[in-house]
Amino acid sequence: MAGDKVMHLSDEAFEKEVNQSAIPVLVDFWASWCAPCKAISPVVDQLAEAFDGKVKICKMNVDECQKTPAQFGVRGIPTLILFKDGKVFDQVVGVVPKHQLEGMLNKAL
Repeated sequence: MAGDKVMHLSDEAFEKEVNQSAIPVLVDFWASWCAPCKAISPVVDQLAEAFDGKVKICKMNVDECQKTPAQFGVRGIPTLILFKDGKVFDQVVGVVPKHQLEGMLNKAL
């Protein structure tokens, strides 16, 4: 199942899994009550499958983890932030087409 390749992050795991990652990391900031988040979730799962081993794909629930989203100024969800070498490389807010996310990920490789 594609969703198995997506890591669910906590504020505590962020430093190790994102800032210290040797490969780019896409973090999907979402919430269970957010309809657009549910709409983009299958696309995020597909990206995790397609970029397995090249880009780490993570999700962070903004209701359960509030420190990290606040640190990066996440105001609207879904917000997808791409990190490279521990720094923000690119980001999008809202539901965007899969090809736009693929282009963003490919630029970081």
